[in-house]
Amino acid sequence: MTEQELIDLYWKRSERALFETEKSYGSYCRSIAYHLLRSREDTEESVNDTWLAAWNTMPPQRPDSLRIFLGKLTRNIAISRLRQRESKKRGGGETFLTLEELGECLPGDGDPERIVEAEELTACLNAFLKTLSRRDRSLFLGRYFYGFTEMELSKRLDMKQSSVHTVLYRSREKLRELLKKEGI
Repeated sequence: MTEQELIDLYWKRSERALFETEKSYGSYCRSIAYHLLRSREDTEESVNDTWLAAWNTMPPQRPDSLRIFLGKLTRNIAISRLRQRESKKRGGGETFLTLEELGECLPGDGDPERIVEAEELTACLNAFLKTLSRRDRSLFLGRYFYGFTEMELSKRLDMKQSSVHTVLYRSREKLRELLKKEGI
């Protein structure tokens, strides 16, 4: 089933859309959630919440790419669940480390009111990602979107962990400079 056919099922409010979404994108969304949450139970709950959010969002939204749309929903839901879980135990963890690392590049010291419009920042990030080599872009997205640890990335890309760390550091510095240049 194509993405557009699946989106059409959502627009027709057919419950088959949920079954087909699970079949086509279940493992992809579970992978995103698990790398952030590191818990099978929380992963399953997040993926189920993703299906519900997709059902409630389409219509009126009609995503250009269902895969990207579901990936973003899953990631946002998993991060919300993680923040909720971590606020209860105040334990910190690897996922918050990745968000802190990236947060060092972003303006506003975490103050949402001071961050420029989301579309402007998104456009800037997309332009930045296009400047990176394929390997560096894979590392950056793997770490900051999918939540892989540096060790996991080093194994996946057959690199030394110290090299992964260095590439990520340099990429964050490039991003920081770009955002400064753009006035963000």
